[in-house]
Amino acid sequence: MTVMMPKQAWSDDRLDHFEKRVDERFDRVDERFDRVDERFSRVDERFEDVDRRFEQVEKRLDEMGADIRELRQAMDRMKESMNRNFVSLAFLVVAAVVFF
Repeated sequence: MTVMMPKQAWSDDRLDHFEKRVDERFDRVDERFDRVDERFSRVDERFEDVDRRFEQVEKRLDEMGADIRELRQAMDRMKESMNRNFVSLAFLVVAAVVFF
């Protein structure tokens, strides 16, 4: 056989106390959320700094790309010049062998 305990009646004082405790706990939750919001705003500021730094890195990479293009062009010009000089040298050697 199950014995049923009578439910306690909630008096106005108990309800007021319960309401006060619930309000206090929600106030603490609100404070925690405020702190979380502050942290997120700091994170947003940090991301703005990171974005600025990435922009600087992109700018530097663009400059490096331009420098690399210039170096490639210079190397191509040197290669063409060396090819011409080697061909001239080969003709000179052939001419020296034939005429001397």
